Amino acid sequence: MKFHHIGIACYDIEESSQFYIAHGYTKTETVYDPIQNVNICFCKNLTGEGTCVELISPKDETSPVCKNLQKNGVSPYHICYETSNLETTVSELKKQKFLMVSKPAPAVAFGGKRVCFLFSKNVGLIELVETGVCE
Repeated sequence: MKFHHIGIACYDIEESSQFYIAHGYTKTETVYDPIQNVNICFCKNLTGEGTCVELISPKDETSPVCKNLQKNGVSPYHICYETSNLETTVSELKKQKFLMVSKPAPAVAFGGKRVCFLFSKNVGLIELVETGVCE
Protein backbone atom coordinates (compact mmCIF):
# COMPACT_ATOMS: atom_id res chain seq x y z
CA MET A 1 0.00 0.00 0.00
CA LYS A 2 1.15 3.49 -0.81
CA PHE A 3 -0.25 6.71 0.67
CA HIS A 4 -2.57 8.46 -1.79
CA HIS A 5 -4.50 11.24 -0.03
CA ILE A 6 -6.22 12.41 3.11
CA GLY A 7 -9.97 12.96 3.04
CA ILE A 8 -11.39 15.96 4.91
CA ALA A 9 -15.10 16.13 5.76
CA CYS A 10 -16.39 19.67 5.25
CA TYR A 11 -19.68 21.53 5.05
CA ASP A 12 -18.85 23.57 1.95
CA ILE A 13 -16.19 22.58 -0.58
CA GLU A 14 -15.88 26.08 -2.03
CA GLU A 15 -15.26 27.66 1.38
CA SER A 16 -12.87 24.94 2.60
CA SER A 17 -10.90 24.89 -0.65
CA GLN A 18 -9.97 28.58 -0.25
CA PHE A 19 -7.46 27.68 2.48
CA TYR A 20 -5.67 25.19 0.23
CA ILE A 21 -5.74 27.49 -2.80
CA ALA A 22 -4.19 30.28 -0.69
CA HIS A 23 -1.37 27.88 0.25
CA GLY A 24 -0.29 26.77 -3.22
CA TYR A 25 -2.86 24.13 -4.10
CA THR A 26 -5.08 23.89 -7.15
CA LYS A 27 -8.64 22.60 -6.93
CA THR A 28 -10.09 20.03 -9.31
CA GLU A 29 -13.65 20.12 -10.54
CA THR A 30 -16.20 19.06 -7.93
CA VAL A 31 -17.96 15.78 -8.75
CA TYR A 32 -20.95 14.05 -7.20
CA ASP A 33 -20.54 10.48 -5.90
CA PRO A 34 -24.00 8.86 -5.77
CA ILE A 35 -22.76 5.82 -3.82
CA GLN A 36 -21.62 7.93 -0.85
CA ASN A 37 -24.08 10.77 -1.59
CA VAL A 38 -21.28 13.33 -1.39
CA ASN A 39 -19.64 16.05 -3.45
CA ILE A 40 -15.88 15.60 -3.84
CA CYS A 41 -12.94 17.62 -5.10
CA PHE A 42 -9.19 17.26 -4.79
CA CYS A 43 -6.72 19.97 -3.86
CA LYS A 44 -3.27 19.26 -5.27
CA ASN A 45 -0.06 21.14 -4.57
CA LEU A 46 1.04 23.09 -7.65
CA THR A 47 4.68 22.10 -7.10
CA GLY A 48 3.78 18.42 -7.21
CA GLU A 49 5.07 18.01 -3.68
CA GLY A 50 3.04 17.51 -0.56
CA THR A 51 -0.16 15.75 0.25
CA CYS A 52 -3.20 15.55 -1.97
CA VAL A 53 -6.32 16.58 -0.03
CA GLU A 54 -9.80 15.31 -0.86
CA LEU A 55 -12.60 17.59 0.31
CA ILE A 56 -15.85 15.74 0.94
CA SER A 57 -19.18 17.42 1.61
CA PRO A 58 -22.52 15.67 2.10
CA LYS A 59 -25.21 16.16 -0.51
CA ASP A 60 -27.86 15.82 2.21
CA GLU A 61 -28.41 14.32 5.67
CA THR A 62 -28.46 10.74 4.33
CA SER A 63 -24.73 10.90 3.53
CA PRO A 64 -22.45 8.94 5.89
CA VAL A 65 -20.26 12.05 6.16
CA CYS A 66 -23.04 13.91 8.04
CA LYS A 67 -22.48 11.97 11.28
CA ASN A 68 -18.79 12.82 11.23
CA LEU A 69 -19.51 16.52 10.67
CA GLN A 70 -22.14 16.58 13.43
CA LYS A 71 -19.71 14.98 15.88
CA ASN A 72 -16.40 16.59 14.87
CA GLY A 73 -17.08 19.52 12.55
CA VAL A 74 -14.68 19.99 9.65
CA SER A 75 -12.02 17.35 10.29
CA PRO A 76 -9.98 14.51 8.80
CA TYR A 77 -12.34 11.75 7.65
CA HIS A 78 -10.12 9.04 6.18
CA ILE A 79 -6.66 8.23 4.87
CA CYS A 80 -6.49 6.68 1.42
CA TYR A 81 -3.92 4.19 0.19
CA GLU A 82 -3.49 2.92 -3.34
CA THR A 83 -2.89 -0.75 -3.99
CA SER A 84 -2.14 -2.86 -7.04
CA ASN A 85 -4.35 -5.71 -5.80
CA LEU A 86 -7.48 -4.59 -3.99
CA GLU A 87 -8.69 -8.08 -3.08
CA THR A 88 -5.35 -9.19 -1.60
CA THR A 89 -4.98 -5.97 0.40
CA VAL A 90 -8.53 -6.27 1.76
CA SER A 91 -7.84 -9.88 2.77
CA GLU A 92 -4.62 -8.86 4.57
CA LEU A 93 -6.37 -6.01 6.40
CA LYS A 94 -9.22 -8.28 7.50
CA LYS A 95 -6.60 -10.57 9.08
CA GLN A 96 -5.48 -7.47 11.03
CA LYS A 97 -9.05 -7.03 12.38
CA PHE A 98 -10.18 -4.34 9.93
CA LEU A 99 -13.91 -4.37 9.23
CA MET A 100 -15.29 -3.86 5.73
CA VAL A 101 -17.40 -0.69 5.65
CA SER A 102 -18.08 -0.73 1.91
CA LYS A 103 -17.26 -3.36 -0.68
CA PRO A 104 -15.13 -2.49 -3.72
CA ALA A 105 -17.12 -0.37 -6.18
CA PRO A 106 -16.31 1.98 -9.06
CA ALA A 107 -15.74 5.57 -7.93
CA VAL A 108 -16.69 8.64 -9.95
CA ALA A 109 -13.81 10.63 -8.46
CA PHE A 110 -11.29 8.08 -9.76
CA GLY A 111 -12.57 7.56 -13.28
CA GLY A 112 -14.31 4.30 -12.43
CA LYS A 113 -11.39 2.72 -10.58
CA ARG A 114 -12.64 0.67 -7.64
CA VAL A 115 -12.45 1.87 -4.05
CA CYS A 116 -13.54 0.42 -0.73
CA PHE A 117 -13.54 1.53 2.89
CA LEU A 118 -12.37 -0.38 5.96
CA PHE A 119 -12.32 0.53 9.64
CA SER A 120 -10.14 -0.40 12.60
CA LYS A 121 -10.64 0.97 16.10
CA ASN A 122 -6.86 1.41 16.34
CA VAL A 123 -6.40 3.13 12.96
CA GLY A 124 -9.75 4.65 11.98
CA LEU A 125 -11.33 4.76 8.54
CA ILE A 126 -9.16 4.00 5.52
CA GLU A 127 -9.98 4.00 1.85
CA LEU A 128 -8.27 1.74 -0.66
CA VAL A 129 -8.09 2.71 -4.32
CA GLU A 130 -6.78 0.70 -7.24
CA THR A 131 -3.35 1.70 -8.57
CA GLY A 132 -3.20 4.06 -11.49
CA VAL A 133 -5.37 6.89 -10.18
CA CYS A 134 -2.70 9.14 -8.68
CA GLU A 135 -2.28 11.32 -11.77
